[in-house]
Amino acid sequence: MSVKESRVNFVVAGLLLGLLMASMDNTIVATAMGTIVGEMGGMDKFVWVTSAYMVTTMAGMPIFGKLSDMYGRKRFYIFGLVVFLLGSILCGTANSIVQLSIYRAIQGIGGGALMPIAFTIIFDLFPPEKRGKMTGLFGAVFGTSSVFGPLLGAYITEYISWQWIFYINVPIGILSLWFIVFNYRESLQHRKQSIDWWGAITLVGAVVSLMFALELGGNQYAWGSVQILSLLIAFAVLFIVFLLVERKAAEPIISFAMFRKRLFAASNAVALMYGASFIIATVYLPIFIQGVFGGSATNSGLILMPMMLGSVFGSQIGGLLTTRTSFRNIMLLSAVFFIPGVYLLGTISTEVPRWLLTTYMIITGFGVGFSFSVLGMSVIHGFDMRQRGSASSTGSFFRSLGMTLGITVFGILQRNLFEGGMTSSFAGQESMAGLVSDPRAILSPELRASIPEPVLEQITTILANSIAQTFQWALVPAGLALLFICLMGKERVQIKRPDPGTGQEGSKA
Repeated sequence: MSVKESRVNFVVAGLLLGLLMASMDNTIVATAMGTIVGEMGGMDKFVWVTSAYMVTTMAGMPIFGKLSDMYGRKRFYIFGLVVFLLGSILCGTANSIVQLSIYRAIQGIGGGALMPIAFTIIFDLFPPEKRGKMTGLFGAVFGTSSVFGPLLGAYITEYISWQWIFYINVPIGILSLWFIVFNYRESLQHRKQSIDWWGAITLVGAVVSLMFALELGGNQYAWGSVQILSLLIAFAVLFIVFLLVERKAAEPIISFAMFRKRLFAASNAVALMYGASFIIATVYLPIFIQGVFGGSATNSGLILMPMMLGSVFGSQIGGLLTTRTSFRNIMLLSAVFFIPGVYLLGTISTEVPRWLLTTYMIITGFGVGFSFSVLGMSVIHGFDMRQRGSASSTGSFFRSLGMTLGITVFGILQRNLFEGGMTSSFAGQESMAGLVSDPRAILSPELRASIPEPVLEQITTILANSIAQTFQWALVPAGLALLFICLMGKERVQIKRPDPGTGQEGSKA
């Protein structure tokens, strides 16, 4: 192996570690939230621990993507790593939910640089014929993190302490930093461009306003209250201003010109819909397994391993197929598995055997796995090196936006379904009030043991039905994803090969 090949391998290792760390962070934290809230309090504010990270990550993606096009990938990838590690250390020292939310926002700023830039560096380093294999590997890491995160988070929380779900990032991040600093040699010549600060500010403001409105509406405030209506109006105004600003900006954060490319526009729409649908499986399947079958959070995470393996396998196949057929054909194959998988998850009940639930998860994981590698390539396809950062970050932004909206909207839906079921089933029984206000409580093995069997059976049935109905609603974005897949066109990876007749390079269609 040459020195150059060795350096490239170290760079890939560094990128994989950074991607694993950033993409796993939300899922690893989710399983520890019950313990964190129990220790710190702040049940009414715990949702912001996740939302703060996702909002700053989403807001940072298009900004760092543009900056990496302007000034280079390496410096902003390193910046993202350092900020992410600083945020992780601060999170481990938090003494309140408010503090933890602020530190998670700092962590999210770093995460916003890591994910899109990692995919862009791969495109810069490798020729077309090798990109499919590499993005398949990166997609596998992304898929693995979606399911492995809850398992690792549950294990660390149960056997060590919740602080270590953040501290574990430090050795991983330092190793990634070492690999990138000493092995990545960037050769791209950069040109100075203006930064679209107004676009960045209005985009962040619009996303934050929408998040607050969806999280607080119907919970702390009525949907028709002044607070919620003000937030929705703020979102609408800021979003309209954002659209106007981006049309006039010399170097927009999100370039509308890119959306004139059919493949780019359709790929982002698919990423948005897939993100909204799949996040439901990663969030609610552990709750279903723990709430219906009983057991610890670690066991509920362990049973998700088949879905993880399915997504890894699907990602690898998707990456390899990019040199053989169009992006649209591969994503159609993805939908053939993903949509039926979501449908089957919508049929689960307290009677479902574990082996059958495992089969449903494998089908769903395998289907969504294609998107982790294929969409990462299709959004960048056709753009030159000075646009790839923006293209990649826009794709990551839309997937994260889909995940954020999915968690928020479907979270509200599942909570209302569960609370409605509890209220109608236990009307007048004040002893059940605590369970209605905190559905997480029935996941505790200690509390479950104290509930009479007939009552527990009724509660688990309500929980199972609420989650199954949530999966049924998740078919809406999954179905829309199929529509957008059909609009992706026939573009595929072009591989240049010597023409045997002339000896010159030709291209394989």
